[in-house]
Amino acid sequence: MLPIAVDAMGGDRAPGEIVEGAKLAAAELGVPVLLVGRREELGDTGDLEVLPASEVIAMDADPASSVRTMKDSSLVRAAEAVRDGRASAMISAGNTGAAMASALLRMGRIRGVSRPAIATPIPRPGGATPTVLLDAGANAECQPDWLVQFAQMGAVYAAARYGVTAPAVALLSIGEEPTKGTPLVKQAHQLLAEGAWVGGTGARFVGNVEGRDLMTDAADVVVTDGFTGNVALKTLEGGLKALVGALVAAFDSTEEAREASAVLWPTLAPLYASLDPENTGGAMLLGVDGVCIISHGSSSARAVVNACAVARDLVDRDIVGHLRRAIGR
Repeated sequence: MLPIAVDAMGGDRAPGEIVEGAKLAAAELGVPVLLVGRREELGDTGDLEVLPASEVIAMDADPASSVRTMKDSSLVRAAEAVRDGRASAMISAGNTGAAMASALLRMGRIRGVSRPAIATPIPRPGGATPTVLLDAGANAECQPDWLVQFAQMGAVYAAARYGVTAPAVALLSIGEEPTKGTPLVKQAHQLLAEGAWVGGTGARFVGNVEGRDLMTDAADVVVTDGFTGNVALKTLEGGLKALVGALVAAFDSTEEAREASAVLWPTLAPLYASLDPENTGGAMLLGVDGVCIISHGSSSARAVVNACAVARDLVDRDIVGHLRRAIGR
């Protein structure tokens, strides 16, 4: 396959952890990686190819203006590498808004897509596949028909990425009843229930779900606006982090607790690993005409490896082709 373009300058721990993760991905996964960034700051890049980019878009920079004015930034060059056929996908742990803007302005959007959306996998303890939440932050304000298209893209993603047949699609609300929620949610519910969006996806609309259902088997795909989705995602991350911290503190509180933890930890470790955002790799920006993976800002080298694995799988499974065909129908 073509190399995966990795924004070496993006993220709280860039470039060191990003470069190390890219090297590990090439060694462990056997995937070619194209590092994009300031060559003189990357350190030891091993045998990896480097695409020079002299500018860096800061984490707190304005996304739209930065992408338009900083044309030699690592984010813009990574997106151009995909557009120009030099790379098969792009990955960034940097400024999320700038990553979206770069992908949208350089790759373009799939014909017929109203707005791209971030699809984030939410782990389900004991479940074989995660819940796909979208939009997780690309569009703070939405229209009802956009949510319907998110449902369509999410169903295609769940089927192609995780092998889910007849994905169950739900709408995030404050109650299960169709009359609950904001005007946006009520109008979207009506459109989703009509079912014209299903097409050849094989999906089925199962109604409204609440925030408590995100980590259950209530639905394979949960649709919402980007503001609500991002708040829900960050709330889950914060809650899980607090819970893990409390457990670790409890296990280390007394000698008896430490002895008990030695027995319990081998059982709890796989559960912890399944819930760790580092193991997710990243979220895909659905709707742009190329594979764009947005990773957590604090991504470590291991997270970069997992992001490369996700990008490789999505390229292999032709997720963009599946989306083109579904939207075209």
